[in-house]
Amino acid sequence: MKKTVVGLTGQSGAGKTTISDAFRKNGFEIINCDIVAREVTNADSECCKELAKLFPSCFDENYSLDRQKLGEIVFSDKNKLQMLNDTIYPFINKLIDEKINATESEFVLLDAPTLFEAGADKLCSVIVSVVADFGIRLERITKRDGISAELAKKRFSSQHTMEFFKAHSDFVIENNGSVNDTFQKTCEVIETIKERYNGG
Repeated sequence: MKKTVVGLTGQSGAGKTTISDAFRKNGFEIINCDIVAREVTNADSECCKELAKLFPSCFDENYSLDRQKLGEIVFSDKNKLQMLNDTIYPFINKLIDEKINATESEFVLLDAPTLFEAGADKLCSVIVSVVADFGIRLERITKRDGISAELAKKRFSSQHTMEFFKAHSDFVIENNGSVNDTFQKTCEVIETIKERYNGG
């Protein structure tokens, strides 16, 4: 059975959770890439052994990762962040591919904030991006993550622009309205995808 894999990505604070829920309620199997990233960095994994060569101070003798310490290192040094990504993304994509092949569902949603950075867009039949106005995203992120506006803006500046997402996606959902509005818009996109691909 050929599967239709939808890649869901978008701006930080754009509200991907509402969209992901709509896909789940419409029969899509959800693969959450944040969970996959945690799975590949479990203690004593091959990925952790590779990372320990690059960031030895972030691991104990059992190859257990101190995620907070690693975050502090990579988010203050772009070169080190690139080293981390170059190491971890191949492991993530391999596990995503295995999960796609293992599922019996005809339609799969890959919920991936770093879809393009990881190169996981190559695993997808369709790309759906979620975008929202700057002020709305800023409010959502500061409330959700309990961070300052300055820190949120710094996070935004390291991510792709709205124009990038619009140029590289098959569908763009603007999430500036109510949850119900966004859910309705998403259901319309899902209907179009199912009609277009019909499971392959």
